[in-house]
This record gives sequence, structure tokens and C-alpha cells, in this order.
Amino acid sequence: MRFEFHPDALAEYEEAARYYASCQDGLGLRFIGAVEHAIQQIVEGPERWRVLDGDIRRYLTRVFPYAVLYSIELEYVLIVAVMHCHREPGYWHERAFRKI
Repeated sequence: MRFEFHPDALAEYEEAARYYASCQDGLGLRFIGAVEHAIQQIVEGPERWRVLDGDIRRYLTRVFPYAVLYSIELEYVLIVAVMHCHREPGYWHERAFRKI
């Protein structure tokens, strides 16, 4: 199965990667690796992960306090958010209903 990012999810993913890259050498790449691993796991078995709200599922990344929120569409997985788990819970709800 393939995946697509909601434009806002891609923007927040890129912003978080830049932030971690600015904190310490190599940390941005570790963050990207953690998110890419999460996406790989999701794509390999999208129904394995916990339903968070409605049709939105959540995969928690390792090491970093982030979750990849996604929905299973007919032909792909839609990444709705790359969410920091300790900030503004629920900010992504509007995206889930206003899909690409």
C-alpha cells in the first residue's frame, strides 16, 4: 500500500525535523528515521495500530514524543498529522474531515 501526506502533516514533519537538526548534529536524521520507520510499519499493516478517533489511527514513534496519525483510504494511507504528543491535542481534527 502507498501513502500520502496531508499538506499540513508534511509541513509539520519538515518543521520538526529542522528543529531537531538545529538542536544537535545528527538528531534531525534520527527523527526522520523514526518517522520513516513508523510510516513503513503503518504501510505494511495499517489496521494493526490503535484507532484514536473515528477512522484516525495512531502509531507512536520510538525515542521521540511524536505520533503519526493516519487514515486508511481505498488505495493509500493518508498521513493526517506528525503530532508532538505533549502539545495541543486535537489540533488535527479539522484535517481529518478536510482530507486531500
